[in-house]
Amino acid sequence: MKINALPVLFATAASATIQGFDISGYQPSVDFAGAYAAGARFVMIKATEGTGFISSSFSSQYEGASSAGLLRGGYHFATPDSSTGATQAKYFLAHGGGWTGDGLTLPGMLDIEYNPYGATCYGLSASAMAAWIKDFGETYKSTTGRYPMIYTTTDWWNTCTGGSTAFGDYPLAVARYGTDSVGAIPAGWEFQSFWQNSDAYSFGGDSELWNGTEEGLKKFATIAG
Repeated sequence: MKINALPVLFATAASATIQGFDISGYQPSVDFAGAYAAGARFVMIKATEGTGFISSSFSSQYEGASSAGLLRGGYHFATPDSSTGATQAKYFLAHGGGWTGDGLTLPGMLDIEYNPYGATCYGLSASAMAAWIKDFGETYKSTTGRYPMIYTTTDWWNTCTGGSTAFGDYPLAVARYGTDSVGAIPAGWEFQSFWQNSDAYSFGGDSELWNGTEEGLKKFATIAG
């Protein structure tokens, strides 16, 4: 089933937005119950980076989010210059990135963006970068039954993948701050599933908005892509 062909799950205009957020080990203690009471309904939690980092806060954050009634999932910070996409997908899956259609778990998210440690595109050509992402995604799907989300910025995607249009079946989480609109989204998608609209959220981490209804969000956590 093609995720982006499911308008019942997604709003293609900003007619409905559900608050959520994402966190990492930089926020070891989060008031998840407070976030839920304030309207948040989901959280993405950093699990891994490359093949050499596992967040020591992941398990407690995941359990805290679950206890508060939030939908939750893990994300992986990609380092495409250090190992293959398949290798990193397997590492992510082994350390919190899995998905099951229990209605509580969001599919894992691949965080792929500007390299904080070196070359903008990790030294890969656009075609090699697209191939790396596909290697990660296909490996993830072969285990879980659905594609991971891709978190990125429009500029990075169009620069580092050459505007690849090969990932329309992957739910998109796009980052763009300081505006009232998500603006242009990366090539290959008609709309975003999630919008990271701020790098500051009152309960910690970054603010994210689901592009749809709460019912749709719950369905998104349940179906296989």
